[in-house]
Amino acid sequence: MERLPQELHEVPAPLLPVRPAQVGSADWRSGLPTLTGGRVSLRELRPDDAPSLCAAMSTGDVAQFLSPPPSSIVGFERFIDWTLRQRAVGQYVCFAVTPRGSDEAIGLFQIRSLELDFGNAEWGFALASEFWGTGMFMDAAQLVVDFAFDVIGVRRLEARAVVKNSRGNGALRKLGAVQEGILRRSFLRHGELFDQVLWTILGDEWRDSKRGWFSATIH
Repeated sequence: MERLPQELHEVPAPLLPVRPAQVGSADWRSGLPTLTGGRVSLRELRPDDAPSLCAAMSTGDVAQFLSPPPSSIVGFERFIDWTLRQRAVGQYVCFAVTPRGSDEAIGLFQIRSLELDFGNAEWGFALASEFWGTGMFMDAAQLVVDFAFDVIGVRRLEARAVVKNSRGNGALRKLGAVQEGILRRSFLRHGELFDQVLWTILGDEWRDSKRGWFSATIH
């Protein structure tokens, strides 16, 4: 999405204030687990992911609706270091997306806290264009949303997508996100202001929808 990956700039942003440790949060603050789906695995970023991420995020199709990514492999190495430090203070999570059977990072999913207790958070994603339409997004997105609600303890998960980004908006709608409104001229890219759609998923609604999926499956 537009602000994803968060702080993809040459100079990393400063660390946010350290919040008090929350119950069940120690493990992910020390290091992210590997999440495995049918088509993808999600793991913590590593410095050696910089070349593949630089290649994936630099194409016009992927970068069209993102804040400009780092222009070099060194810039991505700095970004990866920033993600690890922000995760350690409990304010940010960033997973590398890898296809099942491969360890090459082809995209990112991030979750960042909008308040110190992580109750309200923003998430987003970027995936190399050659993997669009493969089902990898839905597979990875469900893993990330589960992690946000069940492990981190997020209550409300927000996403923002430029109105013109039909693929991103369609993906969020398919996932079950609810459109809450239009944020007028809220995204600045290359000197141009764009309207964004605000999408939300609530933890209790997500769990209810999963119970519905399970019920439909066993019937």
